[in-house]
Amino acid sequence: MIDFMVDSFADHGMWGLIIVAFMEASFFPVPPDLILIPLTLINPVEGLWYALLCTLFSTLGALFGRWIGLKVGRPVLERFGSSKQIETVKRWFHSYGGWAVAFAGLTPIPFKVFTIASGVFGVRLRPVILGSLVGRGLRFFFEVFAIITMGDNAVEYLRQYSGWITFIGGVLLIIWLFFRRKAHRSQ
Repeated sequence: MIDFMVDSFADHGMWGLIIVAFMEASFFPVPPDLILIPLTLINPVEGLWYALLCTLFSTLGALFGRWIGLKVGRPVLERFGSSKQIETVKRWFHSYGGWAVAFAGLTPIPFKVFTIASGVFGVRLRPVILGSLVGRGLRFFFEVFAIITMGDNAVEYLRQYSGWITFIGGVLLIIWLFFRRKAHRSQ
């Protein structure tokens, strides 16, 4: 089923990428990477453009996810995660605000859980926008740069290591935020 959806949207090129990037950030199961990577392999010259579009429309989708969280609330969030996962997300938002969205954008954790949760837990709009732009931008541009520099070899590299590399990037982001917050408190 996922393969069929990926193929269907990939057949529409840039427009399919835009639609999936928006929908995945709020309710859709197909990650835009599955369209971004093949499009960039076919046309590496357009790769940076695709990464930018993917980042921007994923951020718009994050805002839609936040709106879903604000309007529908916790019941819809519980469809995507367990109570334990939701409480963890709540603690992350309490500790890191919108930067929790950036972390989720870098990891294999379903982004939609964090975007919907941002509405459920009342995270302000600006941090959600910035967190989405940073997290998703780093992820999508990383994939495109890998393809531009490694060509077809990047596909296997991304399949094996992309999740770990972006997860480590997310952890480094959280560590940086921790020390930044600690320094800010001591001032």
